[in-house]
Amino acid sequence: MKHAIIPDIQAKLNEGENPYVRFRFLNRLGQYIAEKRPDKIVCLGDFGDVPSLCSYDKGKRSFEGRRYRRDIDAVKWAMDALMSPIHASARSGDWTPELHLNMGNHEHRADRATELQPELAGVISSDDFANIYRDHGFTVYPFLQVAAIDGVMYSHYFTSGVMGRPVTTAAALLTKKHLSCVAGHQQGKQIAYATRADGSTITGMIVGSCYEHEEDFLGPQGNKHWRGMVMLHGVENGCFDEMFVSLDYLNRRFKA
Repeated sequence: MKHAIIPDIQAKLNEGENPYVRFRFLNRLGQYIAEKRPDKIVCLGDFGDVPSLCSYDKGKRSFEGRRYRRDIDAVKWAMDALMSPIHASARSGDWTPELHLNMGNHEHRADRATELQPELAGVISSDDFANIYRDHGFTVYPFLQVAAIDGVMYSHYFTSGVMGRPVTTAAALLTKKHLSCVAGHQQGKQIAYATRADGSTITGMIVGSCYEHEEDFLGPQGNKHWRGMVMLHGVENGCFDEMFVSLDYLNRRFKA
């Protein structure tokens, strides 16, 4: 089996921004995936950024002008940009990939908002985003539900301890979960390996950035992290060979 892993996209649109320009890289990503024809495509969550519900920025000048409707529109544009070449290739040939998507904490902001403001219940929901993903054919897994696919465990992030804190290193994924695990959530890329008693390998991986924009909270130095997607080749019972594909490469490879 071959898996295409798409880390956090965090799709968002500033007022007046051209979605065709903002999400051009996603169309290139979709072209690459359609060319390589993986058996399964897995999105790791935070496909949408949902800045209008970000509690950390509330009250700051940077929060001005954010709108929930724009967040939904951004996800629609971004998903269309990514999936249009994939759907076109699937329609024209004998390739029908399985599509899986883990919901992230950014999509979960809508549900958290209804907990803090009950009057919003029935008005906004993470389903506003999940339904967009389902419309494109994805099986959607609720936030922090683990998807087991060919022996690899996928989640937006994995938790540990009674407080359910995120596991923050690839090596810790192996010592705490004892299975091959792939997570998003954190910027950059981490990978760690271990060997079972029978000689088979397990791999821990954290890849949480597949976007071009910079994050204000990371500052000038924190925004230098790796950005891209991952192809897993020969996936069987949790074993695989990984290949990292950077956005820089994709933007050079598909210039049009």
